[in-house]
Amino acid sequence: MKERETVMELYHIRVSRSGAIGVLTLDRPERFNALDPPMAQDLRKAALYLARERSIRCVILEGHPRVFCSGADLKYVREKGRPEDFAYLQPDAHTIRPGYGQSFKQILEYLHSTISEIRRAPKPFIAVVKGVAAAGGFGLAMSCDLVYAAEDARFEWAYGKTGLTGAESSTFLLPRLIGLRRALEMVFLNPRWTADDALRLGLINGVFPPDRIDAEVWRIAEQLAVGPTQAFGITKRLLNEAAGVDRLDRHLDRELQFLVEIAETRDFAAGLEAFFRKTTPEFHGE
Repeated sequence: MKERETVMELYHIRVSRSGAIGVLTLDRPERFNALDPPMAQDLRKAALYLARERSIRCVILEGHPRVFCSGADLKYVREKGRPEDFAYLQPDAHTIRPGYGQSFKQILEYLHSTISEIRRAPKPFIAVVKGVAAAGGFGLAMSCDLVYAAEDARFEWAYGKTGLTGAESSTFLLPRLIGLRRALEMVFLNPRWTADDALRLGLINGVFPPDRIDAEVWRIAEQLAVGPTQAFGITKRLLNEAAGVDRLDRHLDRELQFLVEIAETRDFAAGLEAFFRKTTPEFHGE
């Protein structure tokens, strides 16, 4: 691997590059790279830069050091956000009644925009999954064009643990990647799939030993970065259209709408408290 030059140092987000390869690193290990609003906003900023900077011809998305991403920061959601984070919803932010749903919205508005940008980017995006990719982290990884995992990586739906619906593109991409029957199994039973499981099911493209994955993915990125970038971009667009991915933005809006609604239910409140107590939640379907 060649030495990388740092391009941006943001809130728990680093952007670096080596030649035509850009690297976006999630760096909040103390929270398992969970996203609160400032981090989600800076993730969007970094993804926009990497997707639109023409001199960058391939992008690697990774988590530091041994975890990919656990999704939205449930500690932030449990505390029902910060008043200043509601300003983008309406000028008089203090008039908004804080709630779990609106707290999620602060994060998902930015994360959904990031996912949309990755799918529209006229260049390959590669996700490198080490450790856990769960909930929104799972959706973020699946939104990339290619996904490679370390042998010790794990993939988990996780939304159902707290009584949530899926978001972050997961309900859109899962049936397209692994079929409806397997998607329903993941949603209802929440298995924690190993890297080998994910490869067998078609969720990811390859599995490497933890001590080799960075070098192996870098080799793939180098191959892509010297390829016909314009042809790659147009073909990616055509494949997106063939798979119906050009309808993703509308579906992301629906995911956000329903997750905000379900986050205001008693089941989610019970699931959230059980998550922090490390107990099994009691759901009553309400």
